Amino acid sequence: MIQALLLAAIVALAWFFLANRRKANAKAWVKIGFAVMVVAAVWAIVRPDDVTVLANWLGVDRGTDLMLYVLVIAFFFTTISTWTRFREQELRYARLARAVALQNAEAPED
Repeated sequence: MIQALLLAAIVALAWFFLANRRKANAKAWVKIGFAVMVVAAVWAIVRPDDVTVLANWLGVDRGTDLMLYVLVIAFFFTTISTWTRFREQELRYARLARAVALQNAEAPED
C-alpha cells in the first residue's frame, strides 16, 4: 500500500509543479509544504515512537524508513524545482541576449 501512495505522491508533485510553475498559487503551496515538513520534523524528533506507529499503520516496518521515503520525495521535488527554475532562467538570458544583439545591430553597408 505504501509503495502505491509514494508513487502517487511523486507523480502528483511532478504534475502539479510542472503544470503550475509560474502561478503564485504554486509558490504558496511550496511554502505551505515547507511549513508542513518543518512541523513534521519537529514532531518526529519530539515523538519518534509516533512515527513508528504511523509507519506501521501505513505498512512500513520502521519510522526511519518512512522518514526516508518522505525525504526522497521531498528531494525529488526540490531537484525538479531547481532544474526547471534554472532552465527558465537560461531561456530568459538567451532572450535578453537576442534583444540586446538586435538593438545594437547595425545595418549592413552596400
